[in-house]
Amino acid sequence: MPTYEFKCRDCSDTFEVNRPMSESGAPASCPSGHSDTVKLLSMAGLSGGAPAPTGGCCGGGCCR
Repeated sequence: MPTYEFKCRDCSDTFEVNRPMSESGAPASCPSGHSDTVKLLSMAGLSGGAPAPTGGCCGGGCCR
């Protein structure tokens, strides 16, 4: 199940919520009970991948 990160606008606490993708846009209350929260953009799964190719549009100089 995906993990989504939220930040509370009242107390500035950040917290994570595990929920199905179908509920990714649903609001979440912070652990302190505040309801004014915003979902943060997570970069999970985007780092640690293969390095970007270099040397032109296809990486190997085969484009002319």
